[in-house]
Amino acid sequence: MMNIKLLLCVLLCVSFFANAQDKLISDIKIQGNKKIKSSFIKKIASVKPGDVLDSLKIEEDIKLIKRLPSVSHASYQVFISKSNEYNVFYNIEENFTLIPSVNFYTTDDDEFAYRIGVYEFNVFGRNIIFGGFYQKDVYDSHAINFRAPFLFSSHWGLAVNYQDLTTLEPVFFADETAQYRYNNKSYEILGLYRFDFNNRLEFGINYFKEDYRFRGENVNDRPELNVKKWLAKGVYEFNDLNYDYQYVSGFRNIFNFQYVTSTNDMLPDFFIGWNDFFYFKKIGDKGNWASRMRLGLSSNDETPFAPFSVDNNLNVRGVGNTIDRGTGVIVLNSEYRHTVYEKNWFVLQSNIFVDAGTWRNPGGDFGDFSKSDNVKVYPGLGLRFIHKKIYNAIFRIDYGYGISENATKGFVFGIGQYF
Repeated sequence: MMNIKLLLCVLLCVSFFANAQDKLISDIKIQGNKKIKSSFIKKIASVKPGDVLDSLKIEEDIKLIKRLPSVSHASYQVFISKSNEYNVFYNIEENFTLIPSVNFYTTDDDEFAYRIGVYEFNVFGRNIIFGGFYQKDVYDSHAINFRAPFLFSSHWGLAVNYQDLTTLEPVFFADETAQYRYNNKSYEILGLYRFDFNNRLEFGINYFKEDYRFRGENVNDRPELNVKKWLAKGVYEFNDLNYDYQYVSGFRNIFNFQYVTSTNDMLPDFFIGWNDFFYFKKIGDKGNWASRMRLGLSSNDETPFAPFSVDNNLNVRGVGNTIDRGTGVIVLNSEYRHTVYEKNWFVLQSNIFVDAGTWRNPGGDFGDFSKSDNVKVYPGLGLRFIHKKIYNAIFRIDYGYGISENATKGFVFGIGQYF
């Protein structure tokens, strides 16, 4: 009788532990992909065969996959394989990733300027980005870029950039605004490291030559520069954004710090750092609120070549092309995007925005941020023409109207969302 009771107890224990076993992943299967390699998706995914089935980890993988330039949308399904084992299917909707780009605008002299280029965002089906551009902005410029965030592993990557950029730049002196031919030729190499789903780091060096040449007759004997420099660079990003086609939700923070040293002993070393905080919220079925705040400081040298500029295409829509410079910046961009029309691959969005910013004058103090002639406030309206199946295929038109001191107004065109 005792043996029967013992046997029953053992059977009950075995049954209990068998039922209490964790559900395991038998295999990860990728479907819907045509150009993206299945092996690449499996490489970057945190979920692996043999892991315990965890819906939170799977959802993190889906968020990561949707951030890839080659992916327009992604989802997952789970099916039982055999007793206590499951197959996980990652469903991929691909973007078209060989993207030509055309930007056009006017220079400070109201001359026509443009940039044309082409980039492939999914080289070898592994989300390697390679491409370049040619720019005509009074002068000729060009650049070549290579970026492979997952080149060596799911955590380590590499970026290499070459640029030869020449533009006509306004430089602000106390008694006049002078025009300079500015050339920057640079070579950059960066290591890319992804800590986990949310956190990543870029670090590396940039060797560049800067050349400022006065345009026209230099009657006031304004300074000119031709100097070689080294730049040490670090970028830390926290990203918790979730994408659903044209809609974005969540927040993201990017901190960028650079230390620059010159081969010319006459020029002091300097630093520049800025932090961008982004917040996105989906409102109802068709609305999206988006905001960006930038805080930046650099060495406070009294120089006409200060690094932070007030510019149409960077921070305040409608203000004009590089109308001022500073050694500190506070900028807030906030906008409401609303889907007016959507059918198949096409989306038309309307946009209501307010851009506001203020700058510290070169050699000035923090009180400059509150001076009325440094504060720019520009509300405005815009449109977005979006192709849902082509990466970053967003043509935008914005019109900003200044309401602060010495305000202007104007259109701003571009590719991609403003931020």
